[in-house]
Amino acid sequence: MTAPQVVVHRDKELMAQAAAARLITKIVDAQAARGSASVVLTGGRNGNGLLAALATSPARDAVDWSRLDLWWGDERFLPDGHPDRNVTQAREALLDAVDLDPARVHPMPASDGPYGGDVEAAAEAYGIELGRAARPENHGAAPSFDVALLGVGPDTHVASLFPELPAVRETERTVVGVRGAPKPPPTRISLTLPAIRAAREVWLLAAGEDKAKAVTIALSGAGEIQAPAAGAYGRSRTLWLLDRAAASGLPRELYPPASP
Repeated sequence: MTAPQVVVHRDKELMAQAAAARLITKIVDAQAARGSASVVLTGGRNGNGLLAALATSPARDAVDWSRLDLWWGDERFLPDGHPDRNVTQAREALLDAVDLDPARVHPMPASDGPYGGDVEAAAEAYGIELGRAARPENHGAAPSFDVALLGVGPDTHVASLFPELPAVRETERTVVGVRGAPKPPPTRISLTLPAIRAAREVWLLAAGEDKAKAVTIALSGAGEIQAPAAGAYGRSRTLWLLDRAAASGLPRELYPPASP
């Protein structure tokens, strides 16, 4: 388990811009080292804010978008093209504006796709897709993503892993169907903690006063069943990217005073 690093920015706009710049650098470095890169995207206001900042970044074209694999941490199990689906929002924020290889974009199945309303079958299929992308050196059933982006919910959920629900307790499968989620829609697909922990780096995003309690709980030694964000960490780095409002409950010794 990697110890979390905390970076606090003045506000959510600056946080999004800085995270976008950081992500561009990470992708470019990975492509230079290995020829390609892989990123797990997250939805929500902070995930979409990062993608929008990336879309307008002057450094955007430093990325070879055709050599980037994109996965999702979770998805709302809704029809293809539904405005509430994370992939729909990601396309609007960034993906439609860059030259991606369609074969390297891996959205989670929709409820009107080949598995119909069977969310468990859809989750299993995504797990198989992850397994096919994993290489022998990954030593697991999921690829070693370069970065897994995760938004942190006010209840400490990440992806669609909610406190105390069965999905957060999963230790074997990489993807699960989620029923009865406490926020709409109740039916979802989610990576599990084992899949998230396959990532080289995990970046957790939180901005706003409504996230302050969750951030404080997750960084104060809470267990992952009660606070799923506490169980999200990368193999080489775990980075919490916050604005001042979200960090307001943290002791100052957790992050450097010079954080912009």
